[in-house]
Amino acid sequence: MAREGQRTEGAAPGDPGALRADPRRLAGIALMCGTVAFFACLDASAKALAGLGVDPLLTTFMRYAVSVALISMVLNPVTTPHVACTRRPLLQIVRSLLLFGSTAFNFVALRHLQLAETLSIQFAAPLAVALLAGPLLGEWSSRERLGAIAAGFGGVLVIVRPGLGEVQPAVLYSLGNMLCYALYIITTRKLAAYDSTATTMFYSGLSGLALMSPLLPWIWTSPGTPLVWALLVAVGLFGTLGHWLLVLAHARAPASVLAPFIYTQLLWSVLLGHLLFGDVPQGTTLAGAAIVVASGLYLLARERRARPAA
Repeated sequence: MAREGQRTEGAAPGDPGALRADPRRLAGIALMCGTVAFFACLDASAKALAGLGVDPLLTTFMRYAVSVALISMVLNPVTTPHVACTRRPLLQIVRSLLLFGSTAFNFVALRHLQLAETLSIQFAAPLAVALLAGPLLGEWSSRERLGAIAAGFGGVLVIVRPGLGEVQPAVLYSLGNMLCYALYIITTRKLAAYDSTATTMFYSGLSGLALMSPLLPWIWTSPGTPLVWALLVAVGLFGTLGHWLLVLAHARAPASVLAPFIYTQLLWSVLLGHLLFGDVPQGTTLAGAAIVVASGLYLLARERRARPAA
């Protein structure tokens, strides 16, 4: 028997076909899988650029320049009146800078860490959100949730392995990426009460681009080969397409349905890391990633059970 909640839209409760899988949800799941595939390609492109000697800050600039150019074709004050009007301009700037910090930290970390390592640490961001939501949003966690969060961060410690030799600075950059991304999620949730999604998307890359532009004369080096140019453009293109598919996915299926498929990005990262860079994840990385993913899925399952009761 199909699971509860899979009724087709418009079908009567007693209709034999009412419990068939909703094609919109299946489309949303497919779009989410495409989203994480693009994000994995984004990280792989950034790591390839680092291997070719490109400054991570230049890669970050191109990530935002291409993204802002593409988004502005669709979202701008001409095609979407009042899209630039925000009720919380300072919070929009803070959110955009947090996204910039997350991207920059991640690109620097990718110079030295495997794709699977950086992604496994970033998977702890939802755990950090659940922990920080108490003091910042007033959404306090139960003891069971706190236990799952502690287990998840234990998984991060398995990946980082502090005390078993000197911790690489790149690991600290990856942890900075995770923390910035968690705060980015929280500010996005706060902005949802004030500004439209279109307005928030419009401002997403502007602050990062404005911050990077004055630094361009010091970080710019002309790409020496067509491959470098192609990878720089690909970084922005993969990021933009990934976020676009993410919006389309959430328009077709609830977040609780889509969330587990985010973890399929780890499979893409392991595959691309092996094919492109010859990386083979260590056992501790895979074990830590499994703990983090299991903790995230446990929190998701508790959230889904609590919503009907609420």
